[in-house]
Amino acid sequence: MQFLGKKLDGICGKRVLLDGELIPATIKISDGKITEIQRHVAGENAANMEGSIFNAGNHVVMPGIFDSHVHINEPGRTEWEGFFTATKAALAGGITTIIDMPLNSIPPTTTLDNLAIKLDSAKAKCHTDLGFWGGVVPGNIDSLKPLINKGVIGFKCFLICSGVDEFPHVNEDEVDQALNEIKGTNAVLAFHAETDCGTCANNNADPTQYSSFLASRPDEMELDAIKMVDRLCRKHKNVRCHIVHLSTAKALPILSKLKEDGFPITVETCPHYLTLNPQEISDRQTQYKCCPPIRDTENQNKLWNGLKTGVIDMIVSDHSPCTVDLKQPGKKDFMEAWGGISSVQFGLPIIWSQAESRGFDIPTLSRWMSEEPARLAGMSNVKGKLEINYNADIVIWNDEKTFEVTEDIVLHRNKITPYKGKTLKGKVLATILRGQLVYEDGNFSNINGRLLIN
Repeated sequence: MQFLGKKLDGICGKRVLLDGELIPATIKISDGKITEIQRHVAGENAANMEGSIFNAGNHVVMPGIFDSHVHINEPGRTEWEGFFTATKAALAGGITTIIDMPLNSIPPTTTLDNLAIKLDSAKAKCHTDLGFWGGVVPGNIDSLKPLINKGVIGFKCFLICSGVDEFPHVNEDEVDQALNEIKGTNAVLAFHAETDCGTCANNNADPTQYSSFLASRPDEMELDAIKMVDRLCRKHKNVRCHIVHLSTAKALPILSKLKEDGFPITVETCPHYLTLNPQEISDRQTQYKCCPPIRDTENQNKLWNGLKTGVIDMIVSDHSPCTVDLKQPGKKDFMEAWGGISSVQFGLPIIWSQAESRGFDIPTLSRWMSEEPARLAGMSNVKGKLEINYNADIVIWNDEKTFEVTEDIVLHRNKITPYKGKTLKGKVLATILRGQLVYEDGNFSNINGRLLIN
């Protein structure tokens, strides 16, 4: 750990991800940027090279993970998660940039004043770079352009109850107005795509069983919402729209057609939809509850195919933690427990563990988890790739190493996660943020993250 906390002059390795290939290369760094790329290893070891050159050997060197969907919850619900703990966990997972969702903090990021409160809370607490989503709620239409001018990457809205009173959902007319308001700004409107289903609840169903919860959030709720997005995206044809945490593969034909017709729609899914399945969820195992829900194995296979065909663009965490009392696995039932899954620290190995076995390679994984989320956030000119003039945001990891997720290694504030006890493949060894080695083998340097705001 001779370089921990230092600004590196470069990094070299035998498997550096450049232009879609893992090749021997040396990356030179200055002032936090990549300044030169040599397609060979500059020396056999760091001691034989000039300056602070980190030699990654045979480990994978690729762009830092970019997670555009994280609920940090500070201020207001900092006991759920905070800037310090969320970004520290993210850094240990190879994430160099995260974008904070506008809820479940109090206040939510729906006005300039509320954003100012959040920025003040985040100062000097972030291990990663941090950007911000704004929110669309009833009555805040006049706040959208001021928030864009301040630097939010776009807005999130709910088409169903969000689960918190301070972030109410919007109807189709209100979405229509919001899309019209942000036209010409290049901001994106992201949708929690579920609509209310008045006939879904079965009062006789056993709430301790996952199948009862799953039946209460059927595919049709997502399909109805995505049909609404389809209508509005076609109407406001030059305004970017985005589907967050897609869980149903039944929506893929709608989204595929929308893309084929040339409309600016992007789609994300999450590790839990790609790796977990209802068959492994026992009664009251509320650590698996999220909205929309985890669906069956056949659906999961179709989501992977959606990634293969490009209908789904990216994989992000939707890290949505809460305190133990709101989940209480083994005690609370699925209808009363909070819905949200914590995984921000483990997204890379969760996905690699399955992606490799399904025939996907590391360049493809990097596109899903670095390049495309950076593009969504409007930062594809500086983040998400290893290219000259890009930020030197880099993760070094061992794609062969396996490890078990145990509570003692979990760094986010509350340790409840459905991945506890699971063996994953792909261990993050080091993380470099803007040229500084900020994490290595369980050790962290000083806080170095920046707030990506005007």
